[in-house]
Amino acid sequence: MAVVTTELEIPSSVSASKLFKAFLDFRNLAPKVEPESFKAIDYIKGDGGIGTIQQTTMVDGSKTKLTVDAIDHNNFSLSTTIIEGGEWMDNLESVTHHANFVPSAANDGSTYKVSSVYKCKDPAKFTEENAKFADEYTKKTFKAIEAYIVANPNAY
Repeated sequence: MAVVTTELEIPSSVSASKLFKAFLDFRNLAPKVEPESFKAIDYIKGDGGIGTIQQTTMVDGSKTKLTVDAIDHNNFSLSTTIIEGGEWMDNLESVTHHANFVPSAANDGSTYKVSSVYKCKDPAKFTEENAKFADEYTKKTFKAIEAYIVANPNAY
C-alpha cells in the first residue's frame, strides 16, 4: 500500500472560530451552500462527535462514509477519515483529512490548513491528478462555506 499526502492552505477573512463551528455543522451546511454537489448528509452512528459515522449522498446518487476521528475545540482542528465511497474510492483504502483553522492576527481572519492522506491500494492507479482534483473540490467547498458565513455573519 502506498501513501500520498497533500497539503493545502487557504487564507480567509473569516475568523478561525466561525469557520471551525461551520465545519462542525458540515452535515447541515454543505447541502445548503453546495446543493449541486451534496444531496444529504446523515449520521449513521453518533451525534457528530468523535466516533461518529456519517454518510454523504451526492446529487449523482453516489455515497461516501466517513468517521470523525478527532475534534479539538481549543485549537480549532478536526480529523475525519473517508472509509467508503463512490467510484473515486475504488483504489483507496481510506482518505484522512486533518483540518486546522489557524487564527490570523493581521485581519481577524484565518488560514484553513488541511493535510489529506490517501492510502492507495495500487499507487499506479492514484495519480497526482487525482489528488489535485480532490484539492480543487476541497477549495470549492471551503469557498462556498466561507461565502455563506460572510453573507450570514451571525450564523456561527
